[in-house]
Amino acid sequence: MAKRSPVLLAWSGGKDSAWTLHVLRRRDDVEVVGLLTTITREDGRSSLQGIRRDVLLAQARAARLPLLEAAIPANCRNEDYESAMSTALADAATRWPELRTVAFGDLFLEDIRAWRVRNLARIGWEAITPLFGRDTARLAREMIEGGLRATLCCVDTQQLDARFAGRTFDAALLDALPANVDPCGENGELHTCVEAGPMFDAPLALAQGETTLRDGRFACTDFTLRMQERTWARP
Repeated sequence: MAKRSPVLLAWSGGKDSAWTLHVLRRRDDVEVVGLLTTITREDGRSSLQGIRRDVLLAQARAARLPLLEAAIPANCRNEDYESAMSTALADAATRWPELRTVAFGDLFLEDIRAWRVRNLARIGWEAITPLFGRDTARLAREMIEGGLRATLCCVDTQQLDARFAGRTFDAALLDALPANVDPCGENGELHTCVEAGPMFDAPLALAQGETTLRDGRFACTDFTLRMQERTWARP
């Protein structure tokens, strides 16, 4: 059997990164060895989804993978992000000497993908995007039919009504989305928090909290671990 190449997966806690993990695990040429997430220093949450750190740790534990963290400031510049990623990747390379590849859940934004490729190439790394180019309407339904369970944790109210925050990512939601909103939210219309799927050993027990408006624009729904999950999710 051919040796599998180690891959680090950029992890947001949302559906696209979770489904990327599922897709990569079905390949025989790569092995995902860890998850890498960017955490905002000020609030200890994932930088885009706003998912709590203990929920991210619980997701990683359910995926049977270590979670590596890159800390960034709330008002993050490209230079801040690149510096944090470089440091985190250097640490990862020490842990896995043959590791030089990071996978991302990008779907169709070519400029973002090209930016990732350029930045990683500068430090001798490669970026791969297993879902890139997929039809997002079909992909969204494939995720749902494949057993992924997620909830909208962040909605850009300039692109989608705030009432969608906190809704389950399911077929009914897809049918209700306006025609100008991408079914996977690739333009930033929506972000999700994953609680179950074929990439996890067992579903997470999450409690849905209140929805608040962030930066006068983003409707964010909070999720916490139920009591029985908290001890299990400790690093």
